[in-house]
Amino acid sequence: MILQVALTGGVATGKGFVGSVLEKLGCYRTQADRLGHEALETKKAEVEALFGTNDRKALAAIVFNDPEKLARLNAIVHPEVERLRLAKIVAIKDPSAIVICEAAIYFETGAHKRFDKTILTVCGRELQIERAMARSGWTRQEAEARIARQWDDETKRKLADFVIDTSVSFEDTERQAMEVYNRLREFSQQ
Repeated sequence: MILQVALTGGVATGKGFVGSVLEKLGCYRTQADRLGHEALETKKAEVEALFGTNDRKALAAIVFNDPEKLARLNAIVHPEVERLRLAKIVAIKDPSAIVICEAAIYFETGAHKRFDKTILTVCGRELQIERAMARSGWTRQEAEARIARQWDDETKRKLADFVIDTSVSFEDTERQAMEVYNRLREFSQQ
């Protein structure tokens, strides 16, 4: 049976790096951000009719501080992202495959319940803010606002099967990811 694993964590906590390590170890990988790009193209007419644009940055500016508009956008995009994710899994022919599905808000949306196991990446709030600013070119205020919209790490830790702390070094993060991979292999062979 294909093992479906949610890889989640706040913005700039190292999900992408951990996902790439797991992929190198042999896991299949889907990324909600990439699927979101595809979904926006698939649902382009619907999104443009509602918001006047299909541009991600423009959409973010429109919906970020408007929960109602954000909910309407999510109602269009999230089901399409899930459809695309499942289509990729169905295409996998290896019954003992491990599929890592990477997204920031699996816990917040309740989507983690669709998965066999969950991995949470954490790194400490100050480092998270610094990484978010460096990666996205955000101001400190913008980074803090994005982080504040997500659940705190302690709440997410209670729901996670595995926690990987990415704050020490790339080597240490790789070591933790390899340990998690070995545990996932055990589950996938049961």
